[in-house]
Amino acid sequence: MASRERDFVGALEKGLAVIEAFDPASPQLTLSEVARRTGLTRAAARRYLLTLAKLKYAEYDGKRFSLTPRVLRLGYAFLATSPLPKLVQPVLETIGDKTQEVASVATLDGTEILFLAHSRNRRIVSVASGVGSRFPAYCTAMGRVLLASRPDPEVERLLKAIKPKKLTSKTKTGFRELLQEIRSAREHGYAVSDEELEIGLRSIAVPVANSRGETILAISVSLQAARMTPAQMVERLLPALESGRQALSPML
Repeated sequence: MASRERDFVGALEKGLAVIEAFDPASPQLTLSEVARRTGLTRAAARRYLLTLAKLKYAEYDGKRFSLTPRVLRLGYAFLATSPLPKLVQPVLETIGDKTQEVASVATLDGTEILFLAHSRNRRIVSVASGVGSRFPAYCTAMGRVLLASRPDPEVERLLKAIKPKKLTSKTKTGFRELLQEIRSAREHGYAVSDEELEIGLRSIAVPVANSRGETILAISVSLQAARMTPAQMVERLLPALESGRQALSPML
């Protein structure tokens, strides 16, 4: 144990925490905001931010810091070396061909979902859901089917630890109603998000388990709300997602 602790580089952990402090809702942050989000002192946050700026991973306009495209190198290293995106792409394209909608795959990372791959765009759905994008798990179809694989006590702890925000007028944020949505996803094997993440956007998702029975991915189809009702999505899109799940699961 002591050996493992000596091998742990705390400075790297803090530097990565500074990078992760930025998100789609806060692409620019002041020094104080970064310090507050990471739990670092202002002096420590300043050193990390200035180091990132010197290495051209961040830039500073005199008041706020923001990340630069160079940060994409970190994500590209995963995409270039991991077989997972290449593995799922043919399955996503098949789902996309069957439904004529955009199919995606994501994994659970803490309290958020992380998009790993998409089928080629057939329709404009949302400009903010590219590969590498993160969204709260509680209000997304993929997040709910991934959380549904966890036991209730773990789900309850997670829901109590976060502070769900009402991203749209339809976003469910109550503890009991979110727990019920996750339990429903567990019971039925799929989840639907009806304009909870973004007005005009609906998604349906199913979980994907690996050969050990562990749910590690979710596949979804997203579309403009005007195109189908939630009931129509279940009828027309769920069969293609189920076929994709059955094709992908044995490969994992």
